[in-house]
Amino acid sequence: MKILTNTSLKPYHTFGLELNANEIIKAQKSDDFLQIWKLRPDEPKLVVGEGSNLLFCEDFAGVIVLNCLKGIEVQETTNEWLLHVAGGENWHELVTNTVDRGMPGLENLALIPGLVGSAPIQNIGAYGVEFKSNCDYVDVLMLDSGEITRLTAQECEFGYRDSVFKHGLKDKAIVTAVGFKLPKCWKPAVGYGALSELGERDDLTAKDVYNKVCEIRCAKLPDPKEIGNAGSFFKNPVVAKSLADRLLLTHPTMPHFGVSDAEVKLAAGWLIDQCGLKGSCVGGAAVHSQQALVLTNTGKATVKDVLKLAKNVVETVYDRFGVTLEHEVRFMGRTAETNLEAICLP
Repeated sequence: MKILTNTSLKPYHTFGLELNANEIIKAQKSDDFLQIWKLRPDEPKLVVGEGSNLLFCEDFAGVIVLNCLKGIEVQETTNEWLLHVAGGENWHELVTNTVDRGMPGLENLALIPGLVGSAPIQNIGAYGVEFKSNCDYVDVLMLDSGEITRLTAQECEFGYRDSVFKHGLKDKAIVTAVGFKLPKCWKPAVGYGALSELGERDDLTAKDVYNKVCEIRCAKLPDPKEIGNAGSFFKNPVVAKSLADRLLLTHPTMPHFGVSDAEVKLAAGWLIDQCGLKGSCVGGAAVHSQQALVLTNTGKATVKDVLKLAKNVVETVYDRFGVTLEHEVRFMGRTAETNLEAICLP
């Protein structure tokens, strides 16, 4: 356990906003988490990986705990590779490592920022593949008992950008490691968006898919190291089929994906783009000019700038399409998680 003297949050969340925490501590082994919870029982605590899906809405009046657990173990069977990966490992580096070692399955999820320990919480996904697709188990530290518990993928209750870690186990468990099962009988998933340009070639490799995903993401998404952002700010909304059908009458080219007989998923980026919001600004915050799903800190944004811009996007899309966008980014208040609806803006 390492206590940091600088309490600025700017280096620990990819929006890069000027905010502070009471204390920032690095947890380098599982026992460190228990010590922190024991020594500071009454203070708010937040476990952070790389802060790639966080918007701090004000100074955090508690302890930020950085997940620094490391280690990757690989076992091979006749039909699959079994990986055990510590929660503090970088996600994209893991994807790159598996593809380079000839273990396909995660390539569609390349260049998603963050750590392995954050992936199951959000059930990250991209280009037709979600984290849950290759998840075997998730190891968690139960804060009440101090025991490491192994949850099956089913017990994690994965949904669209959702899991049990946002509900029943919220603030009760910390992801210490993830188990992956990567089948050797690999089939490329290239039916989503621009990946379809690869076609259904017999000689297509996981490296081909990985390279294409990186190419697409680099062309559309700003690098957080250069422009502050938290990736996709809004979820793709799931709406009633009746609403989708009405919208298709006036917008026949609207991207849409069937979820069930009664629901359809729409593309939030397309909805925002159709409202002419690309490049729109509030103070130092802006809707990215290449990808409408991304809100950015152009260098001098304040929290209020980002919140006002987000509110404007939500209201504009609703006024035009009757669709309510929900933020994918987690909003953190002074002591606990919050949301755009609960925040009062002048």
